[in-house]
Amino acid sequence: MTQSTDQFTDAPIFDADQHMYETPDALLKFLPEKYKSKVQFVKIGRHTRIAILNKITDYMPNPTFERVAAPGAHEKFYSGQNPEGLSMREMSGRGIDCPPGARNPEDRIAELNGQGVDACLNYPTLANLVEHSSAEDPELTAAIIHALNQWMLEHWGFNHADRIYSTPVLTLGILDEARRELDYILENGAKVALIKPAPVKGYKGWRSPALPEFDPFWRDVEAAGLPIVLHASQPPLQEYIEMWEPADTSSAFEMSAFKWTALGHREIADMLTSLICHGTLSRFPNLRIASVENGSAWIKPLFDDLASTYGKMPQNFPEHPHDVFRRNCWVSPFWEGSVADVVETVGWDKVMFGSDWPHPEGLATPKGYFKYAEGMDVRRTYDFMGDNARRFMGLPIANPDPDAIKPPALANA
Repeated sequence: MTQSTDQFTDAPIFDADQHMYETPDALLKFLPEKYKSKVQFVKIGRHTRIAILNKITDYMPNPTFERVAAPGAHEKFYSGQNPEGLSMREMSGRGIDCPPGARNPEDRIAELNGQGVDACLNYPTLANLVEHSSAEDPELTAAIIHALNQWMLEHWGFNHADRIYSTPVLTLGILDEARRELDYILENGAKVALIKPAPVKGYKGWRSPALPEFDPFWRDVEAAGLPIVLHASQPPLQEYIEMWEPADTSSAFEMSAFKWTALGHREIADMLTSLICHGTLSRFPNLRIASVENGSAWIKPLFDDLASTYGKMPQNFPEHPHDVFRRNCWVSPFWEGSVADVVETVGWDKVMFGSDWPHPEGLATPKGYFKYAEGMDVRRTYDFMGDNARRFMGLPIANPDPDAIKPPALANA
């Protein structure tokens, strides 16, 4: 992608993908005493690791986040500009002290001001490994998630100054617990919530959270008007992939070429397939679902598969699956990915910008996106850089007069 010389870059940015770096007490401070022996930070040599249910995970190699790779450290890797063949660890170098803006809301506001960003969605980082690691104990999973949400509320708030919208986590393994957690976050001002795109483990074993048995939860979400983000997390396919190539490390940042290719983004495609084919999004047509940090290369194959299935068994669908996706789903492609590819399938009003700050695979600063940007006119820059995320959140858009700026034809997006 190359930036147009006359690219409009002044649209107010709503960054749909920023993160916090939690402190270890995020999981432990509010965790009931009976569960604390099941969640431990352990020292192995010079390194601290997290162990859940007595199993150490390397998925997040530094779970204290005291030292981290610099924001954007892996930019050349993800933009395909790595002729030296450096690993991501080599690109990370010795790392830096954790950016203050990743630790607390006051410093994040200062960071946003420096970035030229109006507002952001703010996701936990450490939470990415919880549900995968604690899956065998659904009650423990629910307890950790509630403890994390309590910490997030105390430390960040769920809405700080109408600029930082932190995302409490909802886990559906135990339906009644999920509904209680939903009530808790709504009572405390949550404007958006995070759900792992994966099957859930409950008393009946593994299940899709889109099966009709979970309808009471989705009915509550729809009634509350709460938007739901499906953010990339520790993949549920990890054990399957390791049947092909035994594990040497499960770090998200050091994978072989095989694992990198094979893992892909199957989990988000499967999650949305379930939400559509199991009928959740037709039974609850006002749900707002966003895919964030899952890329976009999976969308066209999924649309092709859904069209093929619909052609064979239309009686299994109350409405065309493409219409369901376009009505209910927003997508934030990778910053190095193609916006136009998403537009061709989902439409211009459903594509959102995300920088992934402060992660090393993200951008050093959100406005750094413009050096990769495809040509977008003024209206589309407003839409992509912020207004579509505001639509997802149910907030007023920033474009002062969108109807006065005629968008290009879809085919020319």
